[in-house]
Amino acid sequence: MPMSDKEKNRDSAESETSQADDTPSISKDAPSEKADDKDIPDAAEEMAEQLESAENAAKENHDRLLRVSAEFENYKKRSAREMEGFRKFANEALVKDMLSVVDNLERAILSSADKSGAEGSILEGIEMTLRDILKTFEKFSVTPIESLGERFDPSFHEAVMQEESEEHGENTVLKELQKGYMIHDRLLRPAMVIVSKAKAKAETEKEAD
Repeated sequence: MPMSDKEKNRDSAESETSQADDTPSISKDAPSEKADDKDIPDAAEEMAEQLESAENAAKENHDRLLRVSAEFENYKKRSAREMEGFRKFANEALVKDMLSVVDNLERAILSSADKSGAEGSILEGIEMTLRDILKTFEKFSVTPIESLGERFDPSFHEAVMQEESEEHGENTVLKELQKGYMIHDRLLRPAMVIVSKAKAKAETEKEAD
């Protein structure tokens, strides 16, 4: 049965409506391409700032690590020096107290030099005791100061008096009243000495006449 003009018009309108529904629509809320292009520089700038901040933090941490490492090395060296000093001079007080014992033994030997018999045996025992003590001193790097005939040095000698001398120059150690000692490179006790001095001018002129 042929379609009427009215029916044809209705079918044509429905077809146009269907095609219009199939066409994609643009949402008002969708961001535009221009907005996306604007956000890119902002994001890049933010990333650059974050990178710079991270680099600064890394540099500060590295500097802090170097300082801590240097301080720790200095601490180790200082501790090693202190420990070495403690080992070297730990017995200083004991050795200093023993020096009076050595002095008494040396005096006993000098005063008994001409003894014989039983007293000679005692002297020999005293000498052996002194040698043993001095050997022990050597183990701890305790050594006597050589003074006789040396020029007076206030760093190692303590002058108790002066004597005129023709055989020695002025300020020469003539006699040693008490031995001085060193422990390693440190003065343990100065030597008590008698030092030479020039003869008085009047006496010199008198002898010349």
